[in-house]
Amino acid sequence: MSLPALSRRTLALLAVIIPLLLLFVYVILRSGPLAPVAVTTTSVSTRAITPALYGIGTVQARYSYRIGPTSAGRLQRLDVHVGDVVKAGQMLGVMAPVDLDDRLGAQQAAIASAQSFLQQTQARQRYAQAQAQRYTQLAQQQLVSVETASARKQELDVANAALNAAHDDIRRLQAERNAVQAQRGNLALLAPVDGLVVARNIDPGTTVVAGQSVVEIVDPASLWVDARFDQINAGGLAASLPASILLRSGEGVAQPGRVQRIEPVADTVTEETHAKIVFDTLPAPLPPLGELAEVTVQLPREAAMPVIPNAAIRTVGGQRGAWKLVNGELQFAPLALGRSDLNGNVQVRKGLRGGEQVVVYSEKTLSAKTRIKVVERITGTAP
Repeated sequence: MSLPALSRRTLALLAVIIPLLLLFVYVILRSGPLAPVAVTTTSVSTRAITPALYGIGTVQARYSYRIGPTSAGRLQRLDVHVGDVVKAGQMLGVMAPVDLDDRLGAQQAAIASAQSFLQQTQARQRYAQAQAQRYTQLAQQQLVSVETASARKQELDVANAALNAAHDDIRRLQAERNAVQAQRGNLALLAPVDGLVVARNIDPGTTVVAGQSVVEIVDPASLWVDARFDQINAGGLAASLPASILLRSGEGVAQPGRVQRIEPVADTVTEETHAKIVFDTLPAPLPPLGELAEVTVQLPREAAMPVIPNAAIRTVGGQRGAWKLVNGELQFAPLALGRSDLNGNVQVRKGLRGGEQVVVYSEKTLSAKTRIKVVERITGTAP
């Protein structure tokens, strides 16, 4: 028995459509929106890590000296330039003396006049003393009256007072002369320590007020890095920890150093902790002040505990955790995280055990109902 022509055409059409439909469903399930999401996984390892802190800072000098006059005046001469190396006590420049030399000469003349007056007063005192002794003896022999002897004693007292006043006057004049000499000596700008000239703020001929900096010197042996670290990760930062300093001009070569101290005052705006990092050996040539530097501080080695890559950490529903595989299905595990090292390994204090499988990378955002497919590597991610 033969089928009607319409039925034969219907069957032929179905024979074509059904395979196409099955192929379409297969494609959707394998590579379309319903296809499994490709993920890469790793096993939770239990091991110890050496955490480290990363920060950025600038090169500074621990000791700097701003040298200038103690009184207003005009800069007469400045003998040093930026970059010069100076020795302690070296003369850097001189302020104009104005009338100090004349005042010093007047003080010297006044002292000489006072000393001449002192010699006259001493002669009068000696004469009065001799007369008082003579008349005292004559009065004892009743050759002169007691009143006459008392008058000579009074003349001696006056001479002694005049002598003391002359001595006081000389000391006053000498003190005034010393003050002028000290002021004259302050006109010489001297280097307080061995150092490097980093700033020349005033040129000769300029009038300078008291306390104004003419030249600035730093101690090159006191260079350090003022580094800043995020307060969230700054726990465990302490003095004497080893560090490496990568100067921006260092051509990728890090300099060994250590933490000198932690600043007691943090930055409340940037929420950073400041620390001073010193070089074990000063680089040569010396880096310029203000140069940027990257600082890595090695923290003490931690005890062994579960460790996962930082890339495996996700935030779901406001909680930080990781997707782990349980019997081939996804399950989100909230985690209590510890420290991390610079290789991207993070400690898991609570939430995972060693040997469990966690998702590291995924093609799309995951959920508990997402179908997954474990692959070796996802295109566009780190190997």
